[in-house]
Amino acid sequence: MTLTTPFDKVIEAIKRRGFHNHRLDEHSDVVSEGIFADLVEQCEPLRGDVATGIVKRWLNVRTPGARERKIDLLIGEPGSDGKPDLSKIRIGVENKSVITAHRNRDARFDDLNEALKVLHGAKSEAVLVATVLIGLASRVLNVPDGIKKRYKNRPRKFKNLILPRLSSGDQTLWEEFDWAISKNREDDPRKTVEKFRSLPKRRPSHTHVTGYDYLLLVPVYIDNVSPPHLPRLNNLGIDVDAEYAAMLIQICKAYHARWHL
Repeated sequence: MTLTTPFDKVIEAIKRRGFHNHRLDEHSDVVSEGIFADLVEQCEPLRGDVATGIVKRWLNVRTPGARERKIDLLIGEPGSDGKPDLSKIRIGVENKSVITAHRNRDARFDDLNEALKVLHGAKSEAVLVATVLIGLASRVLNVPDGIKKRYKNRPRKFKNLILPRLSSGDQTLWEEFDWAISKNREDDPRKTVEKFRSLPKRRPSHTHVTGYDYLLLVPVYIDNVSPPHLPRLNNLGIDVDAEYAAMLIQICKAYHARWHL
């Protein structure tokens, strides 16, 4: 069964923008909002806690340590001032992507590892989840760091002459902007998947263990030339719909066990 997942909404957001901007939090916010909405709809214990105000949700919450990195989605009890209190977190979600250049997989892996330590240290019972978009394209037109910078002093020309061609299937972009291409090896997506699957994970009852309760890897095809899409059939063997549904169930079960028994 094909679902409409938050990752489908990410693809639609990229289509509206015209290109994927890995320098912005846009994709992360879309994923976070989508996960929260689906959890509230499908998880009765959480829905009740949200309705009564026991818990609230926040996006991009700064944390102590970890170079003041932001937690993408924090669901928990508010502090006495109504603001997020990391010591009262119940669900934490981190969203990353490795699309433009797979050589960045190590940095994103380290980001998730560091966030895990901070969140588990703040509240070991918190349900901790990580999602990662895995790019399948062998080459990506780097618009934010390349093309857009070239047109920094000519924004109208970029908007009128370049932007409409992006993600439209205009193959002449590859030759015209060959200096802005980021190349990936054929086996990079597989290696990136293997890397992230080595993140620490834990069993539902082992809250004393520093590990993610669920890791969701999502293959995407984004090169900023062809129309982006979420390939349900992919050579990584990942069933996005089944994995996303399983993630929601796992989060809800853990939430119920840790705060409603």
